[in-house]
Amino acid sequence: MALEILKLAINASTTVATVPDVKKFFYLVNSTVTGEDTLTIYAKDFMDDTGTVGVTLPELSANNSYLTVYVNGVQVMQDLLTYNPGEDEDGLLTIAVPEESEIIQNSPVVLVVTNFPPTAQTTIET
Repeated sequence: MALEILKLAINASTTVATVPDVKKFFYLVNSTVTGEDTLTIYAKDFMDDTGTVGVTLPELSANNSYLTVYVNGVQVMQDLLTYNPGEDEDGLLTIAVPEESEIIQNSPVVLVVTNFPPTAQTTIET
């Protein structure tokens, strides 16, 4: 009998889905913040899409997420931001206001946190 290589008859396919999980939070600035100062907004002061005040700021998935902040409709540069997930006073967003800049009272601040939690489904047929 001659030697031969036996091959396994297996087919496998994987489907990966990355559906964004977007959370939006809103805040109105209480008083004007002028240059070389910091605006700190705690999770307990943010409002969510339903109007509920006092939220939990979500974790950012490592290498699979981003956040965007708008003040009065203008996107804020990333280097001016500090973000800590959590609730009450543990969760917070700080915005460093540069010299000769200001955030005026009643300006809306919109925080958008986007995570991409991937899911994978593998099907193996023999």
